[in-house]
Amino acid sequence: MRHLIVILSAGTSVLTSPVAAQQPGDLVASGPVAAAPAGMQAWRVRYWTTRQDGVRQEVTGMVVAPREAIPPRPRRVIAWAHGTSGVVEKCALSTNPDFFTATAGLEQAIREGYVVVAPDYPGLGSPMPHPYLVGGDTAHSVLDAVRAARSIPGAAAGGKFAVWGESQGGHAALWTAARARSYAPDLTLVGTAAAAPPTELAENMRKASEPNVRALLMGFTMYSWSQRFGYSMDGILGKVNQDVARKLAENNCLSLDASPRLATIIGILSLRGALKNKDLGRIEPWAKAMRANSVDAASVPGPLLIAQSVRDPLVAPDVTKKFAKSVCRQRTAVRWIDLPGGDHAHTARDSAVETLAWIGARFDGQAPPNDCRRI
Repeated sequence: MRHLIVILSAGTSVLTSPVAAQQPGDLVASGPVAAAPAGMQAWRVRYWTTRQDGVRQEVTGMVVAPREAIPPRPRRVIAWAHGTSGVVEKCALSTNPDFFTATAGLEQAIREGYVVVAPDYPGLGSPMPHPYLVGGDTAHSVLDAVRAARSIPGAAAGGKFAVWGESQGGHAALWTAARARSYAPDLTLVGTAAAAPPTELAENMRKASEPNVRALLMGFTMYSWSQRFGYSMDGILGKVNQDVARKLAENNCLSLDASPRLATIIGILSLRGALKNKDLGRIEPWAKAMRANSVDAASVPGPLLIAQSVRDPLVAPDVTKKFAKSVCRQRTAVRWIDLPGGDHAHTARDSAVETLAWIGARFDGQAPPNDCRRI
């Protein structure tokens, strides 16, 4: 609980001059961000993507590049997939004043010459249901953000990219890797880094050891999937707690290092009691959606880096390690980083130096390290 804070952000875009765009990855608009830190230039963007069922959507994000002369060759790109910020429109990170300090490794990445492309995901910053932990929808928004960044002349973004994500974004990164070749053959993925990624969603929900945050995230999932897929919460929650789940989702955006409001705490405790002994992984149609949106190890190309705290209270380390072993059985090179302690929220930050070095080596064409024998 101490890692959650409610942010009531406006979610208002500063983008201007919309352009008629029809294809996934087409840039609709971009607007410079005056508050970009020294050495950086940034644009809030709107661009087109498609859901996994082919429905076209206009979504938002941020593109950050070095503030220097355009290089003779296109810049290397890192697609950053952020962790859970909420499940409604106002929770977009591209409009959050803490974006530049909260994005793991951003300063180092820009200093090393990367373009960092940070999609908000559908429904965050855009008026549609947010597909929380829905793999295909989120992966498409990440891939199309990389495409859209290439239309910003000052960014000078190339078509080669690495994807790096944390928590919800780790799940998104793995799905992005799985979909990259078929959905965006015009892009070249050089490597995938996932920090504390949910991989087998039902097991991740069962084994989260922090009960309050687990209850909140289950509430977020139910609200999101009821909106995205039309699922009913009847039979899982009574009418009162359905309203609690809705209010928690609609009123709360998440950040780090502060305590939530009293009303939020009371709502979480109510939801926690209502969800006791309820397993969405065994209740249809929720279970089917969890299976469909878990990560298939055989579909994730290498090379792959996974960072995981050894006592993570939200993403159980044994679930992540089981996934890594499955990837290894595909003869895919996996770099495994064990982080001490039980900090979930800073997994990407705490492994950023090693992760960025690993990403740089992938762009340089070096042979990837492989920890499969010790995982």
